[in-house]
Amino acid sequence: MSFDVALTRSQFPVLNQRVGKKRLAYLDNAATTHKPQAVMSAVDRYYGEYNSNIHRAVHTLSQKATEAYESSRQRVAEFLGADRPDEIVFTAGTTAGINLVANSWADQHIQPGDEILISHLEHHSNIVPWQLLCERRGCTLKVIPVLEDGQLDLSAYEQLLSERTRLVALSHVSNTLGVITPLDVMIPKAKEWGATVLIDGAQAVAHLPVNVTELGCDFYVFSGHKLYGPTGIGVLWGRGEVLHGMPPWQGGGDMIETVSFAGSTWAEPPARFEAGTPNIVGAIGLAAAIDYFDALDHAAVTAHEDALLRQATEALLNIPGLRILGTAEPKLSVISFTLEGVHPHDIGMILNKEGVAIRTGHHCTQPLMERFGLDATARASFALYNDQEDVSALLHGLETVRRLFA
Repeated sequence: MSFDVALTRSQFPVLNQRVGKKRLAYLDNAATTHKPQAVMSAVDRYYGEYNSNIHRAVHTLSQKATEAYESSRQRVAEFLGADRPDEIVFTAGTTAGINLVANSWADQHIQPGDEILISHLEHHSNIVPWQLLCERRGCTLKVIPVLEDGQLDLSAYEQLLSERTRLVALSHVSNTLGVITPLDVMIPKAKEWGATVLIDGAQAVAHLPVNVTELGCDFYVFSGHKLYGPTGIGVLWGRGEVLHGMPPWQGGGDMIETVSFAGSTWAEPPARFEAGTPNIVGAIGLAAAIDYFDALDHAAVTAHEDALLRQATEALLNIPGLRILGTAEPKLSVISFTLEGVHPHDIGMILNKEGVAIRTGHHCTQPLMERFGLDATARASFALYNDQEDVSALLHGLETVRRLFA
């Protein structure tokens, strides 16, 4: 079955605009994806038809909102291959999910002298919470090095693992390089040492099939806005028995069983970790995004995105002075690059005038930039609604950059 990219583009209203006089070529999808009309309609229906708080009232609107919210939890569980919906905790995003684990599970299980392993590829959200934990608990953060082509050094990883390793926290896909982490190798190795494993799936869920049961990890986190859903909503999946052993991180309404001035008792997961009024409409919008995404022919979408990545990569490599970071296979539709003699921010500004939206900077991966001797790169990232015209616009824009800086 072929993928109809023109039809797909028509389902994303934001793409039907021009930047100046140029057709919008949106290539900043690793930062956030656009939303199909189906998601916006689901959000509008909530606000227009049954806007209400959940779990706390018997009136009709509250019952409808509660049903929609909990149905969204079930939908996410199915999407991730989770055993049960109560393993799904709604959060504000990937960062919030990692911080929840760092301030609940880790504070309970990490002791002075213990070690946490992360990789050189990690986003700041999978670095800083563990640094803060190490300051609190007196544990040590160790880093798996990355090779020149963007692959993780698996031999170094095996040497870093030990009886002191309590947690291994890895990105499923690098947001800067697009390189896929070999979790099928790395998770079993961590488990051999009895380590708990957290996976940052922010860049993976919109491109790879994810089944947390098959992966064998203990935690998996992602953000809705990377999966064509709303901002401000994310998911922490935790293995049921692990979640049940975790204390709450934040206190407030709906996360309790009983409250008295003498003390309080906690609700069962996931309510224990969803204090206060949650992002109800965000969860509903995320479920709509998953419905939209799952209705697509994933094999055709993958083939389409891979073709764009190959086309763009081959053309960029022919540009004199252009360097691509992260050439290892397999990788997803992210190209991070530099152009000799031109600062990435200048590249981004000139491309914007050509209607091309890319990301420039360190992409919240400053240690990775330092590893490659850089302060910043330009990054083009593709989604299912991108097409060959977007690639052509990128290449044309880069020719303009070279002409201006010649």
